[in-house]
Amino acid sequence: MLYDKNISPNRNQACASCHLPYAGFSGPIPSVNLTMVAFPGTVHFRAGKRTAQRHPYAPFFPVLQYNQVQGLFFGGNFWDSRATGYKLRIPDGEQAQGPPVDTQEMGLPDTACIAFRLSQAVYRPLFEEVWGEGSFDIKFPHETERICATPGGAAVFDRSTTPVPLSPEDRTRANTVYDHWAQSIDSYEQSVQVSAFSSKFDAFLHGNYTMTSDEMAGFQLFNGKGNCNSCHVDGRGTTLTSGQTDTSTAALVNPLFTCFGSANEGVPMNPRNAFYYQTTPDPYGFIPNPYGFGYRDLGLGTFLRSGFGSGTNPNETWIQFAPTVDGQVQVSSARDAAMTPPQCPTTEAPGPYFQKGFFHNGYMKSLKQLVHFYNTRDLYAYPVTSGHCPAGTTEKVDCWPMPEVKNNIDMTTGNLGLTDQEENQIVVFLQALTDGFTRPYPNIDTFTGACMSGGSAATQGNEFLIPTPPLPPCASAVCGVAPVPSPPIP
Repeated sequence: MLYDKNISPNRNQACASCHLPYAGFSGPIPSVNLTMVAFPGTVHFRAGKRTAQRHPYAPFFPVLQYNQVQGLFFGGNFWDSRATGYKLRIPDGEQAQGPPVDTQEMGLPDTACIAFRLSQAVYRPLFEEVWGEGSFDIKFPHETERICATPGGAAVFDRSTTPVPLSPEDRTRANTVYDHWAQSIDSYEQSVQVSAFSSKFDAFLHGNYTMTSDEMAGFQLFNGKGNCNSCHVDGRGTTLTSGQTDTSTAALVNPLFTCFGSANEGVPMNPRNAFYYQTTPDPYGFIPNPYGFGYRDLGLGTFLRSGFGSGTNPNETWIQFAPTVDGQVQVSSARDAAMTPPQCPTTEAPGPYFQKGFFHNGYMKSLKQLVHFYNTRDLYAYPVTSGHCPAGTTEKVDCWPMPEVKNNIDMTTGNLGLTDQEENQIVVFLQALTDGFTRPYPNIDTFTGACMSGGSAATQGNEFLIPTPPLPPCASAVCGVAPVPSPPIP
């Protein structure tokens, strides 16, 4: 099902169109990762607003919850945690239900269209073997084919998200199929085919691999001076000062390198994001982003307000906390961040390398840049937007543009005092978290494109920087929804 392009109006877009194994089930097209960030959907002139998150280890995130003692949210799936798991109790399953009916992605206009297309699938017998022979006992009206061939958001639907006219009984059956679709995909993503626990680090934990000196140095920095382990937890202690010694042992035999929480790291706005430019009606009469550069990605904060471009918050008691999480996005697992096709053995220039996009908006183009940002964000902070660093500075080297959202920034990073060599050693350790060491990672050898080469990881992709235009105020549909951000977001 993950590879079935029929689960889209134009039969041209599958989940795997944005998530393939050789990229750690993240964005599989280097040119998109380098430029427009979000991948085109079934309607190719529409695109989403964030990078494609990796599938491995996402199934282990718990149902979204608010910890009253810590005053923090944990769990859920998607960058903004909107796949809460409230209904299915499986956030990863609810994540799988999103893209098929997202207007920017696979774009079906009705969840019933998933049941309809599955009823025509060549693997229908297998689906029925798992979920029951009566799964598709649904009386679809004759116009269902026409409706499901029209992308969601089309003016003809007059904003309806249930244009397929089903009886209450058939709507319930179609919803059940939709839930079973989600559970099936979650089962695959949780399996060793995807979440493999087969990295050098896993072999190290089992005593079957000795880390290189750089990997071990990176591991110690990850858990110490670099402070990575305070969010991307490995089940051990964190030693922040040179006088400390870590005497802890792993609390988990299979650490996930995430705290399941969310954070605002102060990442600059990325003007390359295609979402900012989808401001006029497309041929279907749909406007993906009427606010243009007035849109701000408030992440979890927008979701808690059930705001524009997000989902519906299922818990009204959470709404009050929106201002405390504005700008926060999910702390993804650090596992498989460095996964690439075999012929492009790294994410780092000079390569040959496979170009990825890092963070939720793809602003970082290498792991070196990512680590350098954590290390020097506050040291080289400038009150400019991307593309406008002062003369004599180099963006992403000794100039970091201002955060897209200045509220609730994580101040545990930003001026870590790491040397250039120490940054590189953390990158080497991150590469040791890539699956496929103890056994081959399935289907990792399917990339047919070309590797990139040349340049430096420190400035990787900088030739594609464009100047951010003068920014209008944050749109009221984003920043004016109660409870409003505090302080106000310009």
